[in-house]
Amino acid sequence: MSSENLPQSPERRESPEQQRRKPRVAVVFGGRSSEHGISVVTAGAVMKAIDRTKYDVLPIGITADGRWALTADEPERMAITDRKVPDVDLLTESAEGSVVLSVDPGSREVVYTEPGAVPKALGEVDVVFPVLHGPYGEDGTLQGLLELSGVPYVGAGVLASAVGQDKEYMKRVFISYGLPVGPYEVVRPREWDNDPAAARKRIVDFAGEHGWPLFIKPARGGSSMGITKVDGLEGLDEAIEEARRHDPKFLVESLLRGREIECGVLEFEDGPRASVPAEIPPVTAHDFYDFEAKYIDSATGLVPAPLTEEQTAEVQRLAVAAFDAVSCEGLVRADFFLTDDGTFVINEINTLPGFTPISMYPRMWQESGVSYPELVDRLIQAALTRSTGLR
Repeated sequence: MSSENLPQSPERRESPEQQRRKPRVAVVFGGRSSEHGISVVTAGAVMKAIDRTKYDVLPIGITADGRWALTADEPERMAITDRKVPDVDLLTESAEGSVVLSVDPGSREVVYTEPGAVPKALGEVDVVFPVLHGPYGEDGTLQGLLELSGVPYVGAGVLASAVGQDKEYMKRVFISYGLPVGPYEVVRPREWDNDPAAARKRIVDFAGEHGWPLFIKPARGGSSMGITKVDGLEGLDEAIEEARRHDPKFLVESLLRGREIECGVLEFEDGPRASVPAEIPPVTAHDFYDFEAKYIDSATGLVPAPLTEEQTAEVQRLAVAAFDAVSCEGLVRADFFLTDDGTFVINEINTLPGFTPISMYPRMWQESGVSYPELVDRLIQAALTRSTGLR
């Protein structure tokens, strides 16, 4: 079939009222993953930064059990307090009301319903800013719904989001593009369920080849959730159980000795550009840069990273190459190890990285000359000009 015969998205003609009003941005947050709370924190920061003279904001929280709820536009209530992350259930305007987004691509109407009440139209949404981390949000599932609905959204599309969430296939794509990846093994659910002894032996053999310690991590998790550093056989089963608590498929990775380097990628009109890189210094209170270190204890990264000009140029090149390899859009944070022999190895990318003002991605762009409000605005504007469907 020629490109001329491919089905096109229905043309949407805006009414005079639509042309006059400000674009409406739906900030969608929370979700069903174990990263629910930090998603709420991120959403609060984004909502504070959105220029209300340019945009209307519609906050939509997804509860831990999957209900789309209308929440108050009160970002000050969405912060970490006493080392506890917030929850969508505490922000909803009703314990039973739900928000529904039309899957008719000719309409972007959002409807609010409560049991026994007449549904209430909340108006059309022009763009969605998803700040969901992990499964059911960052993995292409939400992006697929928005494609069906014909609603533009910030960030990567369905395929890039799915690949970026699944560390196995992310690494396979990187390898196919010639990007440097460290040693790893994948244990799939059927392997573990049918013959755990054989799967465990494969892990032990991997350790025999590459040495202890190992990192056991969920294949489709993020933000260091469910990851355990294992120094020997004694803690292996417990680490596997913890990883499988988040995802029945898990990865085994060897320790790469070196420095942790991160680099942000942002899509500009002329294509993706890399930020100045950052370095995550050793975290003395934690075995590695885990969830507590990243979000609760606010581990301090070095921005910019103390690298040579040649090293900076190389990690920026690799970050953009990773962005392109996975066909990303909008933004990506690429995480690397600078090994002791001076080689960069890519660990993973995040298509919806931590996005509070103290998170590494915004900090790297701040140092690169793009402030947090400017970063939010650029992402919204890019999404508004991007069509849904094949592109």
